[in-house]
Formats: sequence, structure tokens, C-alpha cells
Amino acid sequence: MRVVALEEHFSLLEVVGTSVPPRPPVAIENMPAVLRKVGDKISDLDERVADMDRHGISVQVLSRAGMGKGPSAEMLQGDEAVAFARKYNDQFAKRIAEHPDRFAAFAHLAADSPHAAADELERTVTAYGFRGALLSGLVHGRFLDDPMFTPLLARAEKLDVALYLHPGRPPAEVFKAYYEGPFPAKVALGLSTFAWGWHYETALHVMRLAVSGTLDKYPRLNLIVGHMGEALPFVLARCEDEFGTDLSYLSRPLSKTITDQVYVTSAGFFTNPPFLAALQTFGIDRLMFSVDYPYASNAHGRAFLDNVPLSPADLEKFAHGNADRLLKLKA
Repeated sequence: MRVVALEEHFSLLEVVGTSVPPRPPVAIENMPAVLRKVGDKISDLDERVADMDRHGISVQVLSRAGMGKGPSAEMLQGDEAVAFARKYNDQFAKRIAEHPDRFAAFAHLAADSPHAAADELERTVTAYGFRGALLSGLVHGRFLDDPMFTPLLARAEKLDVALYLHPGRPPAEVFKAYYEGPFPAKVALGLSTFAWGWHYETALHVMRLAVSGTLDKYPRLNLIVGHMGEALPFVLARCEDEFGTDLSYLSRPLSKTITDQVYVTSAGFFTNPPFLAALQTFGIDRLMFSVDYPYASNAHGRAFLDNVPLSPADLEKFAHGNADRLLKLKA
């Protein structure tokens, strides 16, 4: 069976920006376990392909890794961020072209310059065949419902490509208020990001795009969120009930607004209870398999896929069919 995974991270450590301040080295024992085990796997495509072959992963859709694995456009501003993203995408295209039948890509964008980001999105889609873009967390403290992002959202809709809303680190003031505590720094980091906090921030991001009317403004815009829906399947019905008629300005009920325009991947979540919640909330046509490699293992992802409670026809949709359709991948 063809298997497509689309929250799979990659980093070009050789692409640098001129004003990214060097980070002090972190002792291995002070790093969270999820980061310690990544090592060189983040940038080694040959080992990646070998691991995909071992576990029956046909295609990975790659995106620039977060959590400090090399510099990124998010660390920069203005023209430098724009230049960095362009340089990164050029090198990114060259690397995945080494294995054209195994990899596709989401563009890396300097989203705080929305007009330039829209142009870069279009350039990478038309010149390199990229399948959309992945954005990590807030953009210098702003959610995408801010009117400044109109050029980027409009261009993604016009190009008919998806935007993957991936989590990122919370703003410093949020980290201090919510996540610092009487525990080691690496626990605070995990609490604020991959172990808890960023899932709920991404759910909030989607909710804001819906209640602000942004999704109504771009009704053909498709968003993707990972981690089995970032808690949206659990809270969506309550949100709609509690808002009541307060959202009467939307053209659709809140739950329909979100399930019409949001796709969900299984990245990093390999148990059935959250999967069943996502399935019952979004429906099989909106669910797509992912691993979250190398932060999660292909072995665990494939074991989950092989035992997921779906009919053969629905399993085909989940494993590759929905991703092939949304991202226009060649089977």
C-alpha cells in the first residue's frame, strides 16, 4: 500500500542568516529526550530513505524543522528574512530533487513580510512544484487573522495550495506566565511546546481564524494541522455550543467552518482514542497519516497505521488518498 506522510521535518544546517545570534551549546543531559534522539537524522536524506524503506513509507512531504535545528526565517526580520527563505527554498529544492519519487516539500516563508511571502510561495509552487507552505506558530507575536496577512492567505487560496499550521515556541511573556515553574528548564520547555502547550496554541490559532471570519473571507483556503487535530476534535462541539448565537455573523456554523477547511494529520499521535475523536469530528476525507519524523519514529507510525480501525477503503484514504488529492501528488 502506498503511504504518504506529510509532517516530516528536515533541516539544511548549512543555510545561515547573517544576524542570527549564536546559541550557547546545551549539554546533552539538559536537552529534552525528544530532541536528544534526533541527532543527524534531521538532515541525512540517505538514512531517511533507508528508514522509509524499512517501514513502508512511500513519500514524505518535507518541511523545515523547528526547535532550534539551524537558523530559520522566523529568527530574522524584513529583507534578511525574505532573502534567507529564498536561499533556503532554493537549496531545499536541490536536495529533494536527489530523490524526486520519495519527497515533496512545503515552502519555508518569511511570513512577517506577507507580500514577499506570497511571492515566494508562488515562486516555489510554480518553479519547484512545492505543495504549499508550513508556518510555525505565531509570526512575531501575530496570529494569521491579523489583516496584515491578507496577501499570503489570498495567494495560497488563488494557487490552491495548503498552509500547514505547525506549532512554534510561545512568546516569551506567555512562557514566563504559563510554563516556568519549580522544575528543570527542559521540563518547562516540553510543557510549553511538544508535550503540552503548543497543541493548544495551534487549536487557538485555528479557532481565531474561524471566529474572526477569516476562513469565511477565503472559503477555498485549505489548512492542515497535525498531532491528531491539536485538541480541536475534543473541544469543537463545546465551543460551538457555548458561543451559541454570538457567531451569527459567520456564514456557516463554527464546526462546519472548521471541518470544511481544515485537514488533520496523525503526526506524533499513535493511539486510537484521539484518532477516533478526530475521525468522528472531521470525517475520514479530512484525515491524513503522518509520522513527525525524526521527532517520532517511522516504526511507531507504521505500527499504528497497520492497526488503525478502518475499512480497507477508508485506510487507503487515510494512508495516501486524501494527501494525494489535497496536495496533487502523483501516485
